[in-house]
Amino acid sequence: MNLDLIGQQHKLEIKAVHGKRMIWDVVRRKWLVLQPEEMVRQLIVHHLIAECGCNRNRITLERGLTVNGMYRRSDVLVYDPDMQPFLLVECKAPSIPVNEAVFRQIATYNMSLRVPYLWVSNGPDNYVCAIDFETESFTFLDEIPAYPDQHS
Repeated sequence: MNLDLIGQQHKLEIKAVHGKRMIWDVVRRKWLVLQPEEMVRQLIVHHLIAECGCNRNRITLERGLTVNGMYRRSDVLVYDPDMQPFLLVECKAPSIPVNEAVFRQIATYNMSLRVPYLWVSNGPDNYVCAIDFETESFTFLDEIPAYPDQHS
């Protein structure tokens, strides 16, 4: 997918507080310490809302889930208008390569969630795929799937 989120940093609200850089989280509506992965997460959220038409109230960040008996947190989970999981996103810092281990991680998270679309991003590198649960296969997509219409 041809999308480099890093060039969209100007859309983020960032400020310094007591020598720490902070970023405004539009979903959780609070200031967070600006870490590289958090920057990517917020860039994705801004893209989902502004470019994909996702409802901010249908996005959860760092949602807890249990995978193989262990507590984990998904980075971004988008629900459709009927509150069914629609898109699961795994964020990495720009310095972390998007490799097989990252895909394994999101696939493992998705075993219990069963989300039809997965997106892996480190900012400059973005991969989206559609999951076919019947054939246990996936297809890479050229763009983020359209957010479902309220009346579909």
